[in-house]
Amino acid sequence: MLTLSRKIEEAIVIGNDIEIKVLGIQGDTVKLGIDAPKNISIHRKEVYVQIKDANEQASKLNIKDLEGFMKK
Repeated sequence: MLTLSRKIEEAIVIGNDIEIKVLGIQGDTVKLGIDAPKNISIHRKEVYVQIKDANEQASKLNIKDLEGFMKK
């Protein structure tokens, strides 16, 4: 893991087209601005984990689950 220190209005760049800027610091909360192409999904980690878990559950459906769904 790369660890960096940044001040307000300072940024880091990932690749050629992603910029993460520190917009503010209030207590123990840091506000970040992320500038990235629209085709790149950006989620808070807890939301990303929920999406990943839901996709894994959906991939475990078997044909009987689908047949029951189609009869409704």
